Amino acid sequence: METLQQNVRTTVFEGAKKVFSELPLSEKEIEITQATQEKFGHYQCNSAMKWAKVLKKVPREIAEAVVASMNHEPFEKIEVAGPGFINLTFKNTFLSERINRVAHDPRLGVPPLDQAQKIVVEFSSPNIAKEMHVGHLRSTIIGDALARLFEFLGADVVRLNHVGDWGTAFGMLIAHMREEVPEALSGEKEADLPQLMEWYRASKKRFDEDEEFKKRARGAVVALQGGEEDALKGWEKICEISRKAFEAVYRVLDIHLEERGESFYNPMLPHVVEDLEKKGLITVSEGAKCVFHEGIRIPLMVQKSDGGYNYDTTDMAAMLHRIEEEKADRILIVTDAGQNLHFELIRRTCEQAGYLDPEKVRFDHVPFGVVLGPDGKKFRTRSGETERLVDLLQAAINKADEILVMREEGMDPSQRKELAEILGIDAIKYADLSSNRISDYVFSYERMLRFEGNTAAFILYSYVRIHGIKRKIGEEIDLSSESIVLEHPSEVGLGLHLLRFSEALGSMEQELLPNILTDYLYLLAQKFNLFFRDCRVEGDPAQNRRLLLCELAASVLGQGLQILGIKTVEKM
Repeated sequence: METLQQNVRTTVFEGAKKVFSELPLSEKEIEITQATQEKFGHYQCNSAMKWAKVLKKVPREIAEAVVASMNHEPFEKIEVAGPGFINLTFKNTFLSERINRVAHDPRLGVPPLDQAQKIVVEFSSPNIAKEMHVGHLRSTIIGDALARLFEFLGADVVRLNHVGDWGTAFGMLIAHMREEVPEALSGEKEADLPQLMEWYRASKKRFDEDEEFKKRARGAVVALQGGEEDALKGWEKICEISRKAFEAVYRVLDIHLEERGESFYNPMLPHVVEDLEKKGLITVSEGAKCVFHEGIRIPLMVQKSDGGYNYDTTDMAAMLHRIEEEKADRILIVTDAGQNLHFELIRRTCEQAGYLDPEKVRFDHVPFGVVLGPDGKKFRTRSGETERLVDLLQAAINKADEILVMREEGMDPSQRKELAEILGIDAIKYADLSSNRISDYVFSYERMLRFEGNTAAFILYSYVRIHGIKRKIGEEIDLSSESIVLEHPSEVGLGLHLLRFSEALGSMEQELLPNILTDYLYLLAQKFNLFFRDCRVEGDPAQNRRLLLCELAASVLGQGLQILGIKTVEKM
């Protein structure tokens, strides 16, 4: 089903073709936007300004000529405003016909992608032997929302957790644990991630201060890279301890990932360097093998002067594997904005080496800003340490519980606990996703747990209100033969917005900005509340058709929240 925006674009395109055959017209390039204010109609076309330069005519004259040649059938009003804007307003009958099609469509009017696509989304990516902290929050939440979006659009999505699980640090840790806590390394003694971190810090201190230990640690690295059985068993135990801690966080956040760490790509690294050398892309700089690019002072270093490989080499191998082995049509890597330069170097090198053809595979680095505390600095604990993610999540649940105790007196404690867990996690996710991902944002439990404004609680409350209407009228009412009729301005406003769900998801898919969807859902909740205020449902002659409109609003809200990874409840 085409969107309303596509309908307008096609109508304008066909009208322009009739009167200006000399224009090098492309339908996709015609600028159609949603009207910023209701008084301007539903949609606006601003292309006459651009066409004026080609036709050497006044924009308003061009707009008037296009309007005169357009098909006016689905529109209540088409008018030219200002210097040459075309404002278009659909007929209520046309919108009613469209909303009924959407109301009985299991996909809510959202078509799947034009063709089947395989999309790799890399996100979260913590380091083995280190706690997940607040810095991992955005990658995990944003990556999951984008994966859910593409899954809903019908793509074959591979959700990759590119964990840091290889390199010198593991040689240090294995050597230290062999000497200090061999029973933990062998599995005879249970250990957790905080203990593992303590051992890692101790191993790093010894590595920096003790030359003999440094030699033993490097020997452990060689043994690990060479596949020596004892070293591999120790490494696997370290990964197992870390993985349990990560899974506890992912379980709370309802995140599903396929782990594919740096170790997976390790056997491919020599081939990557050799191939880049064969293609004449390598320059040796101070003993290191580098790839330089015009306009960028810092090179991509694919092999260190000591012969070792690094993060750059691993990411080159990962890109090559995803393109050649996974056969990905699109690759998304969700990391902080501090890695913009790194992934620009990866992209350029992959294109130059012939691994990445932008015409066949779309690659997006999806950067995001940092989470700030009330002081405007990076979010930390009172002691100045980086906040553990598991503590952050539990604090949100606890604060949600405190709010529910005050708001919902007499609620069953077990029911309240369950609701607090949903509301606390939803609040954190929604606050993050509703912030433009490329910007920093201030983390505030108080603001994110409010029941008013653009928050999870406000959206959920609107969702609950709709279900309350149906319970009050009667769950057994059959609406399968009902038809929505949009007449009252608040009905029209709600119906029009529901028809724009597909447009919102289309914009999110192209721009990879989850706040496009949160903004849509916030406005949907507001429009529903206006409808609820202005249009009686229960007992009104229009009860059933309005109830069907309510059900559609609940379905769109529910689907939108599901894409964001936010759980819903039917009672609060």
